[in-house]
Amino acid sequence: MRALFVTTSATQLSPEHQTGLWLEEFAVPYLAAIEAGIAVTVASPRGGPVPLDPKTEPSDKQRKEWAMPLEALGHSVTLASVQGETFDAVFIPGGHGPMMDLAKDATLHTLVARHDAAGKVIAAVCHGPAALVHARRADGQPFFQGRRATGFTNAEEFLARLKAVVPFLLEDEMKASGADFHSALLPLLSHVEQDGNLITGQNPNSSEAVAKALVAALSGC
Repeated sequence: MRALFVTTSATQLSPEHQTGLWLEEFAVPYLAAIEAGIAVTVASPRGGPVPLDPKTEPSDKQRKEWAMPLEALGHSVTLASVQGETFDAVFIPGGHGPMMDLAKDATLHTLVARHDAAGKVIAAVCHGPAALVHARRADGQPFFQGRRATGFTNAEEFLARLKAVVPFLLEDEMKASGADFHSALLPLLSHVEQDGNLITGQNPNSSEAVAKALVAALSGC
């Protein structure tokens, strides 16, 4: 089994706000996939080292526990270099970075449409679904049209004090693109939705549940 983990290359949300990948949302699923025997390729628009959101810089303990995923983040390949390859799953972790680059990345959108049409697993967590709001299926329909999904909510963006900073509100954009949007009863609780081959998680606290759902889907469990 092969999985493509697609990360952001963006470093700024605004001139006053740095951004990047939210590490937990990558590290937890990455380790779960490797432990399950799934080969992981890490790709980003620019390739090379993946920027981390300053708020998610790892502690000394995390550097030890997440040494393998941190190493993988040091040398991502470009999305263009893998656009012709086939994977069993495409997974997009968050951080606000995907709102800035992946949301409008035509190479990613083409790759997602091809894998989705083949019934491959498409998964995303937190702001990862931002990469899919402008994507379309092979038949031209919006990717989220009629699909049950979740992502970082308007309330959570308000609590993060970035509601006025982000280029769009993910919950609103997902609903506008046709998603049947659902979330936990309270902000920041773990919440995962699975609709066919689509797996989405609401926030960083959903990283472990998304990882389990991803592995289960690829293992046929």
